[in-house]
Amino acid sequence: MKRTLISILFIAISIMSFGQKNTIALLKYNGGGDWYANPSALKNLINFCNKELQTTLSPDYSTIDVGSSEIFLYPFAHLTGHGNVIFSEKEAENLRNYLIGGGFLHISDNYGLRKFIEPQMKKVFPELDFLEIPFNHPIYNQKFKFPNGLPKIHEHDNKAPKGYGLFWEGRLVCFFDYECDLGDGWEDEDVHNDSSQTRLKALQMGANLIQYCFMQ
Repeated sequence: MKRTLISILFIAISIMSFGQKNTIALLKYNGGGDWYANPSALKNLINFCNKELQTTLSPDYSTIDVGSSEIFLYPFAHLTGHGNVIFSEKEAENLRNYLIGGGFLHISDNYGLRKFIEPQMKKVFPELDFLEIPFNHPIYNQKFKFPNGLPKIHEHDNKAPKGYGLFWEGRLVCFFDYECDLGDGWEDEDVHNDSSQTRLKALQMGANLIQYCFMQ
């Protein structure tokens, strides 16, 4: 408890001293997984949000280590990849304090990530389990409406897309898209040759995540 209070105090001091960064953080993690996947995704999402939501996000996202104190300056953090993910004890504590202190994490399964990320998020919140988010949750009902939940962007194992969340004291602090692959849908059109309608749905759902995060 004492360390958590110290971390939250640090967040407050950081924001007052430097101000929150007006952009998105891409989380870099250890373990060998490709945290850098989908290099054009976040820039496209930012541009879409600035146009459709009238946000003023900087077009250049920041790459931040999971264990870095700089994460506290970013309201929204994004994590993706295909392979192994490892959080040290210090990194897990840092991410926990970030999320408890008001941060929001979006995890996008780029295929095969689930079996790696779920045990690591258990390090972050041992007392919490990922819960499937009901379709009437505000995350699906921001500017863009998704009455049936996540759109299907890429086919992985012929399963329906699912949105899972971690809730801390009733607040959604982490959104995990599974069998959906939102990040691929945000990429430049010529990367995956997705239809314009598929890419639009992916960007609209991404905009909902951003709007939900910033309006909490």
